[in-house]
Order: sequence, then C-alpha cells, then structure tokens
Amino acid sequence: MMTGPICKAARAIVEITRSKLAQASNVDEQVIEAFERKISTPDESTVQALQAALESLGATFIAEEGANGAGVRLKFSRSVTRRLSALEGEGGAVASDDVP
Repeated sequence: MMTGPICKAARAIVEITRSKLAQASNVDEQVIEAFERKISTPDESTVQALQAALESLGATFIAEEGANGAGVRLKFSRSVTRRLSALEGEGGAVASDDVP
C-alpha cells in the first residue's frame, strides 16, 4: 500500500499540486495533506484512488523488495515522453486502424 511520503514523492515527480491531485482523484485536499504529512492514514479505497490518479499521470510505484525499499518513478523518461508526444502529433488525419 502506498504511504504518505511516497504519495508526496509521486506528486513531485509528476509535477502536480495537491489541489490538482484532489481533482484527479476526487479526494479532499486536506485528506491528501494529512496523509502526506503522516498525520492520518485514509481508508484503503481512498489510497487506491490517489494511487490510480498518480499512475494515470505517469507515476509507477515500486513495491518493497527485501532490503530494497518501496519507491516511485516516472513511467517514461522525459526524453521518451517528448518523443512520444512528437510522434502522436504526426501523421495527418486520424482514421480507424482496423485492417480489412
């Protein structure tokens, strides 16, 4: 399960504010702040909503493995993200990809 400090790190990595995470996850901003500051831990469904929102914004969560602690990283590096963005903008009109 994601911890408050991991949530804060993920938010920093994907570069969004608490208020934007609150909008993306439908979780109150004060709940997120208390979670990140280790004041309280919300229920599991709230933590899952936060994690799902962060994942949709590009965060990948790394499970704790033995001596290696849990963590978070970007799904794609910034350079890969820029290249994907450029490729998505190429190619002309959008059409169905189905091949007869």
